Amino acid sequence: MTNINLAIVYYSSTGTNHQLAKWAEEGAKEAGAEVKVLKVAETAPQAAIDSNPAWRAHVDATKDVPEVTLNDLEWADAIIFSIPTRFGNMPGQVKQFLDTTGGLWFNGKLVNKVVSAMTSAQNPHGGQEATILSLYTTMYHWGAIVASPGYTDPVTFAAGGNPYGTSVSVDQNGNMVEDVQAAVKHQAKRTATVAEWVKKANQ
Repeated sequence: MTNINLAIVYYSSTGTNHQLAKWAEEGAKEAGAEVKVLKVAETAPQAAIDSNPAWRAHVDATKDVPEVTLNDLEWADAIIFSIPTRFGNMPGQVKQFLDTTGGLWFNGKLVNKVVSAMTSAQNPHGGQEATILSLYTTMYHWGAIVASPGYTDPVTFAAGGNPYGTSVSVDQNGNMVEDVQAAVKHQAKRTATVAEWVKKANQ
């Protein structure tokens, strides 16, 4: 059982990545981690949100989920991101938040954080791998340690086989195409375990 602080940071417009974050929370807690599930602040215009009933419903349903802050990143030994893809890249909301981490980066507060990422798109080749890799680029600048799932467990193959991080396709009705719950939980446990190794090594 691990003894680390793990922040699960997600952005979700209609709920897919929120669900991935909740499964990650289950896996991390099973590994013994202290977990915070935190959302990235929504910056889209209210008119855009209101134009999509599913988006509006999800925003209302998760209004009590705390928004991630820089203090949360400093608190965490490990961070798991769950974000949708936007043209093969991270959503603007996520980039805007990451762009505020310069002070932590400059002062070395993000060095050796263990990080991992998950994503979703509307089709199997909708930019999932590119989105995760684009997110990891920021993490490399932090000096963080990426704990990708690789092929460390057969559940990765059952979930589509993305070695960079669990990814899922979503159909037109908002339903997940692949069964990724086990893969998400494995990725969370692996992230917590690697973070424990790093934390012990630095003590």
